[in-house]
Amino acid sequence: MAGPGVISVTAKSAAPAVRVLRLPNGLTALLAPQRDAPTASVWVWYRVGSKNERPGLTGASHWVEHMLFNGSPRYPKGTMDRAIMGVGGYLNAFTDVDFTAYLTTVPAQHVGLPLDIEADRMTRASMNQAEVDRERAVVLSEREGAENWPEFRADEELWALAFRRHPYRWDPLGYPEDIRSLDARRLSSYYRSYYGTRNATLVVTGGFELRETSQLVRRLFSKLRASGADPRVKETEPEPTGARSAELTGPGTTPFVMAGWRAPSVAAPDVGRYLLLDVLLGGETRLFTASQWGSHGDHPSSRLYRRLVSTGLAVRASSQYGPRVHPGLFTIHAQCALGVPLARLEAALDQEIERLAKRGPTSSELTEAREKVEQAALLAYEGASRAAFRLGYFETLGGRGLEAALLDQIRRARPKEITAVARALFQPERRVTVRFEPKGGRGG
Repeated sequence: MAGPGVISVTAKSAAPAVRVLRLPNGLTALLAPQRDAPTASVWVWYRVGSKNERPGLTGASHWVEHMLFNGSPRYPKGTMDRAIMGVGGYLNAFTDVDFTAYLTTVPAQHVGLPLDIEADRMTRASMNQAEVDRERAVVLSEREGAENWPEFRADEELWALAFRRHPYRWDPLGYPEDIRSLDARRLSSYYRSYYGTRNATLVVTGGFELRETSQLVRRLFSKLRASGADPRVKETEPEPTGARSAELTGPGTTPFVMAGWRAPSVAAPDVGRYLLLDVLLGGETRLFTASQWGSHGDHPSSRLYRRLVSTGLAVRASSQYGPRVHPGLFTIHAQCALGVPLARLEAALDQEIERLAKRGPTSSELTEAREKVEQAALLAYEGASRAAFRLGYFETLGGRGLEAALLDQIRRARPKEITAVARALFQPERRVTVRFEPKGGRGG
């Protein structure tokens, strides 16, 4: 067993001090006690998401997320929820393309309860056919509810246009036909292949006692056998060879356009510059916000807001770059103001993108964007649950040094480097575009 290491708080990070435990079965545990915190937050992150699925098995990761709440040997169906809520706690989970995360926050003195639950369901969740069939309706309903939103349909179409080979091309909810056909045998095989100690990171934050909790983690999780197949994806998406576009119609209120460009993975040496480009255009970046996934609200100082919303062309305009384990997309979404033709809005959007790619940001503009990131990074660790989210998120995407490396890139970026990134990114032949025109009633 490797000895525990300690990551100290530095002047460049708001992260709490973390004790790292590495168990012989491959599990990594990050323990971050926060003195006097009234709650403790327990998260388990699996490096498994929709990227690990294949045609015919899409949506499996999201379905497994549901099934892990449906019982295990020590906690039969319904008892997990009752046990956590019985002590005044909260539990949830979410599935993304690169990972699945399970979270529980309880009063600090009850930290042992979610640890016991996570140890039991890590490798022993119930996957019988009757429970799978009962959950099928829930998963299908979630998928159908998402389809009521034009934005979901457009986003799904955008990624399908951009990726022909890589599994990023489907949404974590999966295809409806796969949800209808998946059975317990195939779902259980997927779960037993990927969900295990070698692909998991346990994060515990809040007002717990370090020594006692470290011993409890070792006792509960060391007895689990080493498991978890390699979650790395071998498929490589070819470089785009031309622009691609699609037109969608359906119930909705106003037209909108979504555009995307192939963007680098989180491991790229210049990813911090792309994050700054996101702040300049949309007003924030998903990796460094005070909230978990970003607010996607109005940012009057951002370029898209000033060019499209302030001028009355759009009711909202945002960008998003959430770097992934593999190359993904930098996207822009703009929704027409009442009476504004979609072609006019898109022309103005193209002009703003071209202006940034040609002239780049001013020094003061870049300084303001950098200060936004710095301030958000300082606030992001407030509270046990937020701290657990960020520790697990960065560990799962690229390791504990990732956040500090990205902040360093952001601090060192210069206007001419942002200009070069914008020129490389916003090439017309690398663009995918989805346009939506409302027809036949109001959308979700």
